[in-house]
Amino acid sequence: MSAQTWEKRIAYLGPEASFTYLATKGLFPNEWHVPYASIPECIEAVAEGKVDLAIVPIENALEGSVPLTVDYLFHEAELYVTAEVLSKIQQHLLVHKKYAEDWQSITGIYSHPHALAQCHKYLFYNFAKVPLNQYSSTAAAAKLVSEAPEECIAAVGNASAAEKYDLFIAQENIHDFHFNHTRFFVLSKQNSRHAIENSQGQPKTTFMVTLPTDVSGALHQVLSVFAWRKLNLSKIESRPLKTGLGDYFFIVDVLADEEDAMMKGAVEELQALGCTVKSLGTYFTYVTPE
Repeated sequence: MSAQTWEKRIAYLGPEASFTYLATKGLFPNEWHVPYASIPECIEAVAEGKVDLAIVPIENALEGSVPLTVDYLFHEAELYVTAEVLSKIQQHLLVHKKYAEDWQSITGIYSHPHALAQCHKYLFYNFAKVPLNQYSSTAAAAKLVSEAPEECIAAVGNASAAEKYDLFIAQENIHDFHFNHTRFFVLSKQNSRHAIENSQGQPKTTFMVTLPTDVSGALHQVLSVFAWRKLNLSKIESRPLKTGLGDYFFIVDVLADEEDAMMKGAVEELQALGCTVKSLGTYFTYVTPE
């Protein structure tokens, strides 16, 4: 496909064959996929207009939210979520084919910190004395292993990375729990929403809320704003404001459209209570085929 036929440039946490790449390819199979080495670079690329959209991980079922993504969206970028992608995550132990027979002698294991954490029990019980090395992505770790045949090292990554970088899958499905899924946000400078075929569930809106200072029961008041309107929260989580100990903002996912009358009323009441409300927009969920 020539560059002239591509309609959108999509930034993703690369390199090719990362989990983010697979999510990007699943939702936008025919667009121009542009790899970046870090989550902030992906976010900055769309904020600066270098790409049309960016896809970044936001939450894993085992390890929780990705703090770097959350904090960057709150402190650094004025972007919106136009869709989310939910993907099943299967982590494998990958080695150079040169060590297919003696892979148990590996001297180092490389991967993204979330991937290493998802496989904590397996790595602890099988390779307790082997150093674990954090890398920018699972695919980048796989690429490192492929380019270092002189070293008996391993990467934690997916089957696509094993195929892409010609590695041997020494052990399959080494993550600690079977239900291992990751949410990815599709980010844009425009507050729009993607019409996704086969999207699941109802619309979801993400708010970032800062409470008024020194007000007793402020969080209870915030929750009451949604409760009496029967607006269902699918998630609420706090993150440091980075202004001092005990100062937080809250990420709230609401299963409703921000254009609904009840949602508009909720935002107005939050503001009347002295809260600062930042909306990341309303979006739908796409589940990648397993």
